[in-house]
Amino acid sequence: MLRKKIIDLTLPINNKMSGVSIDPAKTLSEDGWNATILNLYSHSGTHMDAPMHFEVNPQTIDKLPVNRLISEAWVVDIRGIKPREEITVDHLSPIVKLFEKGQSILLHTGWSKKLGTDDYRNGLPRISVELALWMGVKGVNILGVEPPSVADVNNIDEVSEIHNILMENDVIIVEGLTNLEALSKQKITLIALPLKVENGDGAPARVIAVEE
Repeated sequence: MLRKKIIDLTLPINNKMSGVSIDPAKTLSEDGWNATILNLYSHSGTHMDAPMHFEVNPQTIDKLPVNRLISEAWVVDIRGIKPREEITVDHLSPIVKLFEKGQSILLHTGWSKKLGTDDYRNGLPRISVELALWMGVKGVNILGVEPPSVADVNNIDEVSEIHNILMENDVIIVEGLTNLEALSKQKITLIALPLKVENGDGAPARVIAVEE
C-alpha cells in the first residue's frame, strides 16, 4: 500500500485578519459549553472565488460542482519572483509540456511568508493577462496562489480584467494559500473545500494537498 502525506495549505482564520471578528458567545462555566460568533468577510484568509464575485455569470460558491474541488495539481516553484512582478507563461516552463486539461496549478511564490507585512497585500506578484489567457486555453481547473489576490488589489482595472479572464474561462480561483514549502512533489492531489454559503460570491476554504 502506498503511503500518503497530507499537507495543510490553509491559513488559520483569526481576529488579526481584516474583515474577521471572532467573539465569545457561550462559555463552559456559564452556559455549559464553549461557542463563538464568527463574522467573516467572504474572501478572508485562504478562500475560493465564485464567478458571482465579479458577476461574470450567476454561478455562486454553493453551486460549484463538487467533482471540481478535488483534482491533480502541478506545483510550480517561482520563489525568485520579485514584488509586483508579473507571472508569465515562461514562469511555468517546467510544466507547460506536461500539463493536461482539467488539472490544477499551484504557484509557490513564498508570498505567505510575508503575511503581516505591507508587501503581502501591496507588493504581491500578479498573474499576467498572457498567463490568464493561457490558463483558459489549456483548461486549468483550479489556480491556487499564496497572495490574497491574483492581481494588484490597488488597481481595480487589473483586478477586474484578470478575474474576468479566468472566470470567463471557468478557472476556479483560490487565494491566500500557505505552507507550500512543505510540499515535496511536483504533482499532488489538491482538495479545496469552500464553505457552502448559499448564493455566496466566495468563501473561506480548507485546502489540503495529498502526496503519494
